[in-house]
Amino acid sequence: MEMNEVMRTTFASRDYSGEELPDAILYDILDTARFAPSGGNRQGNKVIVIRDQETRDKISNLAETAAKRYAAQVKAGESPRNTIVPTAVTAEEMANTPAPATLTQPYRNASVVLVFVVDLKVVASMDQNLNRNGVISGGSIYPFVWNVLLAARQAGFGGTITNLPAAEEPKLQALLNIPSDFAFAAAVPLGKPVKQLTKLRRNSVEEIAVREKFDGAPFRLG
Repeated sequence: MEMNEVMRTTFASRDYSGEELPDAILYDILDTARFAPSGGNRQGNKVIVIRDQETRDKISNLAETAAKRYAAQVKAGESPRNTIVPTAVTAEEMANTPAPATLTQPYRNASVVLVFVVDLKVVASMDQNLNRNGVISGGSIYPFVWNVLLAARQAGFGGTITNLPAAEEPKLQALLNIPSDFAFAAAVPLGKPVKQLTKLRRNSVEEIAVREKFDGAPFRLG
C-alpha cells in the first residue's frame, strides 16, 4: 500500500475480529514508528504493550468515569471536556449516564492495548507560561502514536487514539507502575478491524487552510 493511501485510509477502528496481532508484526510496527520526531530529538516516548486481559479490563474500568461525562455532555449538545465553554451538566447527571460500550469495550476486545507515556523531564513546554491548556508538549509523543497507527494500517491492523484513562491518571500510574514524572498521553487498542474503511470524511483543504492570516482567503488552486 502506498503512503498516500495509508494516510487517506487510516481510520479510528474500535471493532475487532478477534484475529491475533502477533508480536513479530507488532515489533515491526513499533520499529518503524520509532523514527517519529520529538522535541530536541530527546525521545522521551515510552510505550507499554499490554496483552493481559485482567489489566486491560482494569483500564476499561478506569475509562468509565470520563466516558460517562463524555456521553452526558454530548447528550446535552456540548463539546466534552472543553476548557473554554464550561459545562452545564451536573456531576449527578454525569454519574447516572451509562458509559457507552464503544468507548470502553475496545480496551477489552482488542488484541493488544498500547499505553503511551512521555517523560516530562525532557519535553520543552514552550507554552507553559500562557494562560491556556498546554499543547506543545504533545508534539514529543503524538507523532510516535500516529506513526504506530499508520504502520498498523499498512500491516492490515487498526486502532484508535483514546485518552479517557487520563481522568484517572494516578490510578493508571499505580496499575502500570508508571513513574510520576511520566505523563499519560494515549491508550491505543489494536487489532484486526471487523471492516476496513477506505473512504473517510474530512474537511476539504479550502476549509482548513487559509492564506497569510487566520482570517485570510481560503487556500485553493487557481
